[in-house]
Amino acid sequence: MKKTLGTMIAELRKQHGMTQLELAEKMGVTDKAVSKWERDLSCPDINSIPNLAEILGVSVEDLMQVKKEAEAPVSKVAEIMEIAPKAVAMAMGIAVTVLTILSALDVKSGMIMLGIGLACVGISLMSGKK
Repeated sequence: MKKTLGTMIAELRKQHGMTQLELAEKMGVTDKAVSKWERDLSCPDINSIPNLAEILGVSVEDLMQVKKEAEAPVSKVAEIMEIAPKAVAMAMGIAVTVLTILSALDVKSGMIMLGIGLACVGISLMSGKK
């Protein structure tokens, strides 16, 4: 779970054995400002973030909890690739059933739709094998 900026500042300050006053003096602000940051009532000035990160011994990215963009999309693509063939197979089966009941499906179209559905089932089963 992602922490708030205030929580990060408080944790890092404590890890370095600093009081709010000591951090405030190093940052050139009041201890009340540091207190507000840590309670998420306000944020440090954007221009002071690099200095704050340096004082707390972390990178700006770590302080701001920047995630690598490659992490999330890869897992989403894998999830979609797993679900899509199953969804298509189900949709084709439902479509053939409903259209047959409504007498709105010719044999050739029905066979094509069932073929697509079966191909998707096969893809789904094959992708499940490691």
